[in-house]
Amino acid sequence: MKGSRNEWNQEPACEHSKPEKKGCARPKPGEAAGGCAFDGAQITLLPIADAAHLIHGPIGCLGNSWESRGSLSSGPDLSRFGFTTDLSEQDIVMGGEQKLKGAISDIAVRYHPPAIFVYSTCVTALTGEDMDRACQEAEKEYHIPVIPVHSPGFAGSKNWGNRLAGEALFDHVISKGNGTPLDPEEISQPLVNLIGEYNIAGEQWDIEELLNKAGIHILSRITGDGRFRDIGKARHANANMVVCSRALVTLARRMEETYQIPYFEGSFYGARETGFSLRQLAFLIGDNEIDRKVSRLIRSEEEALTHDLLPLRKKLRGKKAVLYTGGVKSWSMITALQELGIQVVGVGTNKSTDEDISRIKERVGMDADLIPEGGAARILKTVRERKADLMIAGGRNLYVSMKEQIPFLDINQERHKAYAGYVGMRRLAADLVAALEHPVWNLVRRPAPWEGARANGTDR
Repeated sequence: MKGSRNEWNQEPACEHSKPEKKGCARPKPGEAAGGCAFDGAQITLLPIADAAHLIHGPIGCLGNSWESRGSLSSGPDLSRFGFTTDLSEQDIVMGGEQKLKGAISDIAVRYHPPAIFVYSTCVTALTGEDMDRACQEAEKEYHIPVIPVHSPGFAGSKNWGNRLAGEALFDHVISKGNGTPLDPEEISQPLVNLIGEYNIAGEQWDIEELLNKAGIHILSRITGDGRFRDIGKARHANANMVVCSRALVTLARRMEETYQIPYFEGSFYGARETGFSLRQLAFLIGDNEIDRKVSRLIRSEEEALTHDLLPLRKKLRGKKAVLYTGGVKSWSMITALQELGIQVVGVGTNKSTDEDISRIKERVGMDADLIPEGGAARILKTVRERKADLMIAGGRNLYVSMKEQIPFLDINQERHKAYAGYVGMRRLAADLVAALEHPVWNLVRRPAPWEGARANGTDR
């Protein structure tokens, strides 16, 4: 990856690089504790399902977050294999380059992947392993792309790792055209790339079905349910949509500058955001027939959705929720909840950019508490003060809701339900009603039998 960190901090497409600001924030001590750069790079690249992913470092780095996210594949499962060089103390002292070459050789000969991604870690970065040379030599020997991903954990936050992974994709995959040529059918179709959509719980499949109804076809999935050679064809798309993680806006911006592919940032959470994204894609493609198809599709889907949600909206109207998540979900999920009649009284902003926060404020005004940090104690404080009826957050906050005896819905990457698009909106509404009406809440809120006995003076 070319350029210094200072150059990467000045991202033209990021709000932090406006004249009144000085670029993206530098890492602070302890910042990587909530998800390091190595973790972020894995989040971005592991969903490329047919590639091999090799961790060059101690065994602990392999187990960092492997299999903890719900990125699904419709076919290959090589990315689920845990490849590591498993460096020992002796390797760290004497050097682990030979072990790296042996691991790459074993993967190439046994599995014949279309590509191998090799991740540096804190240990190998500190010991000065020449990963670039090892990857170049292996590439020449085995005639497959062997891609170094320089994302040691201490480099910064998870978002920074997303960005480093995007740089690796552009420099080693997209710009080199490591993909099969477009077939005649693809040449005649409007093609888009989805950037930052990781197919959590199969959401991308719902999105793809929706786009196909509008006559729009996905060329490259970057990277949910991705295929290495499809990503290599990304330069031929008509438009890019950054679905999640503004850290990958650099990838979209570089593709616009290099290949003149226009891009925008959008979401598929909620009917309004979904409709906006479909219209924006049609606009960037610039095809009148696609524009008409999109208009008809939105009208048809929204009419059906309104009918299907009517009984669920009656049960959800007036309920209060605390939303504790980050990134695109921090603002787009607000829209979805408001469409269901739910009032959002608290929103987590600890993982949100300045632009995300401005979008949050546009949607909730002064009616919600912004929770920048503070963890469980701060969330509980908001739940109690605002008398919330439910909490929507990541799985790690499940025990907060159990302690408070408040209905909970998992919205982060560990979840097993897809909430994107019109189909996802139906699932979201049904799951919210199920969480609120679960009989366990009446049970846990009753006094215990022995407490009732004491109140009646009958305990002995």
